[in-house]
Amino acid sequence: MLQELCYPFDADAIMQKRRRLLRQLKEQQGGVNLRIAVLGGSTTSDIVKMLELFLRNRGIVPEFYESEYAQYWEDAMFDNPELAAFHPELIFIHTSSRNIREFPQVRDSAELCEHKLHQTYTHFEQMWEHLNAVYGCPVIQNNFELPMTRLLGNREVGCPQGRIDFISRLNVMFYDYAASHNNFYIHDIQYLSACYGLDKWLDPTYWHLYKYALAVPAIPEFAYNLSNIICSLMGRNKKVLALDLDNTLWGGVIGDDGQAGIEIGQETSVGQAYAELQGYLKAHEDIGVLLTVCSKNDPENAISGLNHPDGILKPDDFTLIKANWEPKSQNLLDSANELNLLPESFVFVDDNPAERAIVQAQLPDTAVVAFSSVEDCILALDRSGYFEVTTLSADDAKRNAMYKENAQRQAAAQQFANYADFLKSLEMTAEIQDFDAISLPRITQLTNKSNQFNLTTKRYTQSEMEETAASSEYIRLCGRLKDKFGDNGIVSVVIGRKEGDTLHMELWLMSCRVLKRDMELAMLDELVRTAREQNISRIFGYYFPTPKNGMVKDLYESFGFTKVSEDADGNTVWELAVTDYVPKNQVIRIKEEAIL
Repeated sequence: MLQELCYPFDADAIMQKRRRLLRQLKEQQGGVNLRIAVLGGSTTSDIVKMLELFLRNRGIVPEFYESEYAQYWEDAMFDNPELAAFHPELIFIHTSSRNIREFPQVRDSAELCEHKLHQTYTHFEQMWEHLNAVYGCPVIQNNFELPMTRLLGNREVGCPQGRIDFISRLNVMFYDYAASHNNFYIHDIQYLSACYGLDKWLDPTYWHLYKYALAVPAIPEFAYNLSNIICSLMGRNKKVLALDLDNTLWGGVIGDDGQAGIEIGQETSVGQAYAELQGYLKAHEDIGVLLTVCSKNDPENAISGLNHPDGILKPDDFTLIKANWEPKSQNLLDSANELNLLPESFVFVDDNPAERAIVQAQLPDTAVVAFSSVEDCILALDRSGYFEVTTLSADDAKRNAMYKENAQRQAAAQQFANYADFLKSLEMTAEIQDFDAISLPRITQLTNKSNQFNLTTKRYTQSEMEETAASSEYIRLCGRLKDKFGDNGIVSVVIGRKEGDTLHMELWLMSCRVLKRDMELAMLDELVRTAREQNISRIFGYYFPTPKNGMVKDLYESFGFTKVSEDADGNTVWELAVTDYVPKNQVIRIKEEAIL
């Protein structure tokens, strides 16, 4: 990651250095390709340029289709061979309050105001429905910023003739649509413009000269916020907060000041600020973010500070606590290894600029949050968008508990000399079945988040997954794993496409939470069993190497597949004769009634 493109950033410097930054990003290898159609109600060229920078910095390589000026409706609603040939994987509709065709007038009746509101909403809903029917890909839609002027003054609020009332109610209708449609997302420019300053955001000079619906200096903020939604959809969210303690989670140094001497709680203004930060961090547990400690401290002092009676965060809130005198970069690596995650999954939060610089140099893919005060820390974390929520499953809410249960499993493993005996002691039960409507959001989420144990790294949108689930051309299996410590949730997904008596594996992935538990063998057994039932005689497996999935390079060989071919890039094809297959799972009980 280029730190210049991480939040908080210098928007002016980014715009001045855009070409150089783009060259640097293009020199980096790897990344997920994504075709994005930008349908604009105003000028979008600089938005596209900025968006490319932020996406590339998070490992997404975009290709853009850009509509002509103000042709968003025509491109969306009428036959467009160029857009159809582009085959967008994501559509962004960049409209603003300037694209509202007819606002209510002061002389209008309440009934006429209501009619104009529904007419405006219908204009957009028809477009969304048509795009979904034709392209079936995720759509991101701006909501509307507030107007610059208030003809009715404060009466603009709550009066049907007021533009602010009109926009506010229209936005709520957009939100209701988003709540009922899985493949539709709101880009909240109302919030962005308020944070930036509405007068600056709507500087009319840029509209009159260039037909930009927002001030050009605000475009980096706009594009960055938009990139967070796209990164979330593509599984590029961060997963873990690695938190320093002294002068980060509380004021003072616990080793010098003792528990009674640190500032946290309601007694002082500084203590209140740290309590507010801790409360903000604790709320991240509810969206599935893991909290860890990465602190240069004696362990007993760290625990004492976290047990402060006025503190919000307690030791049990942390999945891992690394409090020692090792380099923090090493502690981060150790934490990543223990959690079976990559360092790029972490966000490092430390008040010390020197420690931040060291971690940034040693672990360039780890996000490092820069701030100068506890108040700045909350804003920097919040605006960074590293944990942007586009979907929130039941498994997300339970993720902290799942990782803590993993720690219990690791502790239990130390009691066994024989690993097979340890696996049997877990009393594992798997539910392996075809996809169902309830599981589809989690299955889609897993395909976009799993990188290490993903043989083809194929990604699916919600609509693509729904089509796959409804098709008779595929064999699909998803696996949920439970043991005596708890429920791991849906942890494995396989999809094979049938061609006559052969099955071609388009997707094989597993959550790294359940590595080395033989879940992959249980999935393979059920895949072969299902294939036999459908008169499949051969299964072809595919491995496409990426910088992250080297750990599964030899998976098919370990399964007993025979290598068919390998090209210069390391892409391999494997074959398994179904009739010769002998089941391999010895330690996981399959819940028979769950199998379809």
